[in-house]
Amino acid sequence: MMQRWSRKRSHFPLAAFVLLVFIACSILYNESSIQHIHEHSDHVSRKPETTAAYIKPNLPTHSTRAPEFLDRFVSCNSTRVYIGKKIRLVDPKLKLDRRREGLESCDVFSGKWVFDNISYPLYNESDCPYMSDQLACHKHGRPDLGYQYWRWQPHNCNLKRWNVTEMWEKLRGKRLMFVGDSLNRGQWISMVCLLQSVIPADKRSMSPNAPLTIFRAEEYNATVEFLWAPLLVDSNSDDPVNHRLNERIIRPDSVLKHSSKWEHADILVFNTYLWWRQGPVKLLWSDEENGACEELDGLGAMELAMESWADWVASNSNSHEKQVFFVTMSPTHLWSREWEPGSEGNCYSEKSPIAREGYWGSGSDLPTMHMVEKILSRLGSKVSVLNITQLSEYRKDGHPSIYRKFWETLSTKQLSDPKTYSDCIHWCLPGVPDGWNELLFHFL
Repeated sequence: MMQRWSRKRSHFPLAAFVLLVFIACSILYNESSIQHIHEHSDHVSRKPETTAAYIKPNLPTHSTRAPEFLDRFVSCNSTRVYIGKKIRLVDPKLKLDRRREGLESCDVFSGKWVFDNISYPLYNESDCPYMSDQLACHKHGRPDLGYQYWRWQPHNCNLKRWNVTEMWEKLRGKRLMFVGDSLNRGQWISMVCLLQSVIPADKRSMSPNAPLTIFRAEEYNATVEFLWAPLLVDSNSDDPVNHRLNERIIRPDSVLKHSSKWEHADILVFNTYLWWRQGPVKLLWSDEENGACEELDGLGAMELAMESWADWVASNSNSHEKQVFFVTMSPTHLWSREWEPGSEGNCYSEKSPIAREGYWGSGSDLPTMHMVEKILSRLGSKVSVLNITQLSEYRKDGHPSIYRKFWETLSTKQLSDPKTYSDCIHWCLPGVPDGWNELLFHFL
């Protein structure tokens, strides 16, 4: 066959050969032209690369048409995709001291929960007149009290033991303010319950529920306060009661509405986390006059807000005059299969901590922690971190589940299946937030 094929090629017409060469050249030329067209088309359709616009946050708005501050009635006139504005970070050339917890010889955030029914609880639920119905689990029917008897024990050292008189002396003539969401409000209630017992009833007072709620102790000329600011920056969700909105709008470049209330506090304890995990967030920048919003995912929006907050801390907090703490994310326990493979429940009916050291559930988001750590590292000693996440991860037993006051009406179907309406986000008191406040006491 090879010989036959060779013989045929020797008589192949020259004209046909020339035609084939012409066709091949034409194909190569056309392919080159098509490739050039695609390259040109890609070049036209691709947006030109531009340098991200960095803006200085926390500047009074110069717009005459945009509202100075947002409220729950604010809406977006239009919405577009986030175009990439960024908050100017703290100057990396700024020389900052090491962060305070780095000076500790022991990592107090690494340890285990020890059952201690002799020293704990540090107060009784029924003895605290400021207890919240959202957190009063025994009052609302929880039959077991084991969640009240656990003490946090670091591995290689001891936490400073709680002393109410010593704490009041630390607060004498000062304002301690918690700023954040309902989890931070729970820590504030815990602190008030820890402190109030040694103050005579006629020497203490609590202001009515408002964005800023103040517990005052006359003898010490001191206050323990809570400011509702779940997103830290100005937002349409800053009403402490009417904040269940379908469209969440923030001013990512300004904490000025809230900082006007917190700037004169001596000790500040901040938190933010869960509100950023409820879907996309609308951004309404301070210089936007036409009500046009951008939309961004929760993690990206939280990063912008944290950078605006960090700008305020870097610019306004003197480490010798003001102490600033940031509380890391409070974990949830929504899926029991994470600590008990094969189960289909949540925190409902859980009565003991998780014993597996290093347990980490999906209720704590690692990308968020890494982002927060990156920003806090820029602040050095200007902020101390209360890393409550890992130690709280172990406490699947510490949530109210169904033993709390529910503000919304529960359906018959929910009531027939308790785990469907369990609160596995907040914490019973006395309980886990008391441990957070022992850590705060340790660092003050």
